[in-house]
Amino acid sequence: MYKKEFDQHISNDTLSNAIILFGESHFFIDRYAKALSDIEDASKLAMYHDEYNFSTAFAHLSQGSLFGDANLLLIKTEKKVPKADLDKLVEACRKNPTNRFIYAYYGSDHKTCDKSFTSKTGGMGVRFFDPTHGESIAFISQEAQKAGIKMDKYTINHLLQAQNSDLFLAASELEKLKLFDKEITTKDIDEFVYGLAHITVEQLINKVLMKQDFKENLQRILEAGEDEIRIITAFTAFITQLYLFNIYIRVNGAPNSLEILGYNLPQFILNEKATFSLKFKPSAYKNMLDILLSSELKIKSSGVDKEAILFSALIKLQKAL
Repeated sequence: MYKKEFDQHISNDTLSNAIILFGESHFFIDRYAKALSDIEDASKLAMYHDEYNFSTAFAHLSQGSLFGDANLLLIKTEKKVPKADLDKLVEACRKNPTNRFIYAYYGSDHKTCDKSFTSKTGGMGVRFFDPTHGESIAFISQEAQKAGIKMDKYTINHLLQAQNSDLFLAASELEKLKLFDKEITTKDIDEFVYGLAHITVEQLINKVLMKQDFKENLQRILEAGEDEIRIITAFTAFITQLYLFNIYIRVNGAPNSLEILGYNLPQFILNEKATFSLKFKPSAYKNMLDILLSSELKIKSSGVDKEAILFSALIKLQKAL
């Protein structure tokens, strides 16, 4: 199942006591693993990465708590736990319904990792995809409301941009922002949220797309600690958004940020986005996205010069314009 259906199970209190969390979004895997492990007075056993031991895990789930409370087993690892082990651990939970087993799997084998967690075995499998920009805004909006923070969607978008669309970083900033007894504005984000990496990435994107010399900007970003994957994904997100504006304007004649992005932009920013998006033909957008996606795959390979691949990709971007 996916996040929306799983949230309904949480709301309806119909969760299984054996759950695997997996997928592309490590942020949501972390967040749900933490929430599901928050069982008052439970006897908790956590195993991280290479700490997994089947005998210890099985013994923990097979026994009842000395005081009648739940036994909780949490496994967090990028390595797959053998299916035979998972079958036995899930079965142990079925026999001891007060116990709970949470398997947070951070690996990339998403096709077979949840085979032991089915309705027949009494388990649940939840796959978390990387959220869209609109979903990220909705999530931060919900978290802000929970924290009693007043922020409109445009300010939330500004916060996400300041953290390069990193949900973990954006959500962490809410702890700081809830100290202010007033509505948060974009000026507050600029003043109190550390977003240097985003600012330089945005400058870099503009230089590349305007076919200007970008080498100094790129070097500054890398020296500030930004990694190549995040730079590539920032380019992809920015260009994809421009492409959405381009398509919408070609079809409808005028931009509408509410329909394109899910929230209203200030008029001057809307005009800038619209004008910029029309600078490039649809074929140029396709070429740019092809270059970015291909380069992202290369950077994710082991034993490669990531900086050289990034530099080459940005040069190719400029030639594609």
